[in-house]
Amino acid sequence: MNSICNLGSRVVNNYLISSEAGYILIDTGYDGSFPRFMKGLEKRRIAPGDIKYVFLTHAHDDHAGFLNAVLAATDAQVILHPKAVEGLKRGQNSFEGGCSSRLAFLFCKVLALFGHGEHRFPPIREEYLDRLVAIDSDRFRALDFPFEIMQTPGHTADHISLRVGDKLFCGDAAMNGFPSVRRTIIWIEDLRQYRQSWETILRKAPVWLYPGHGKPFRASDLKKYLCSLDRVRLHPLK
Repeated sequence: MNSICNLGSRVVNNYLISSEAGYILIDTGYDGSFPRFMKGLEKRRIAPGDIKYVFLTHAHDDHAGFLNAVLAATDAQVILHPKAVEGLKRGQNSFEGGCSSRLAFLFCKVLALFGHGEHRFPPIREEYLDRLVAIDSDRFRALDFPFEIMQTPGHTADHISLRVGDKLFCGDAAMNGFPSVRRTIIWIEDLRQYRQSWETILRKAPVWLYPGHGKPFRASDLKKYLCSLDRVRLHPLK
């Protein structure tokens, strides 16, 4: 049985999963959160070197913020969508798309007032580029990665999710908590793709969703709220 622990904060989750191949870390939090992450490892008596993979759901500041620090402390390889590489090199979120509700729009405006409106994070260091493993590559296929990967675009074009048994670690394909409305993430690049990703998740029929933000919830919630996506109107920030 795969053990799961969350080394994140109240703002963003950083799940660590055990496997026969070693530990798999799902995303890294904001830049500056690495000391907290290391304390979490120490508390659980997990050596950094035991982390063999970082599964990057997408290249955003709250999911790739301390990626460089993790790679400096481990020999881990990063499993990611090929489109995520450019985002890691840029070190900044894309502003394509918009907020999924007026509440989300106001929340993003408040973040900007506190200096977080640019959504920047440390670009991937050149010496770590050879540790990025795109899911469409021969190198990835040779890894015999132990879990199923699903492409779940919409929040971003590079978004992927990880299925472990009856659990789906869905990153920002869904959200559970303020300022989310009906499990919808607060930023969506492509609303049509986002809805299709919910439909894909429902077809795959996991029991539990483990989002990047908020507590786990039943996947059946997506079925309940799916039609509400037809009423979403995106609110661009720029």
